[in-house]
Amino acid sequence: MIMENSKYEHWNNPQPYPEDNKKLAAGLLAILLGPFGIHKFLLGYTKQGIIWLFLSLITFGTLTGLLGLIEGIIYLTKSDEEFYRTYQLGRKPWF
Repeated sequence: MIMENSKYEHWNNPQPYPEDNKKLAAGLLAILLGPFGIHKFLLGYTKQGIIWLFLSLITFGTLTGLLGLIEGIIYLTKSDEEFYRTYQLGRKPWF
């Protein structure tokens, strides 16, 4: 017995993003505390967070402050699902 509607259509059944999405927290931390790189540590990018802190010390926070502002805006303008896939599942550490 074959069912006519047994074909799974992914586009018709969107998957909700998991509740552990850190988009808002990471975006705000990047904007407000950009020179310290706390948003990198929040997302689990320890190596990149240490590099960020080192750059902050060398440039007295000017470069990392500007980059944090840019990165925070990028985080907050992505959809929740896109942010989760890109930065939490895909592990994209830079922009």
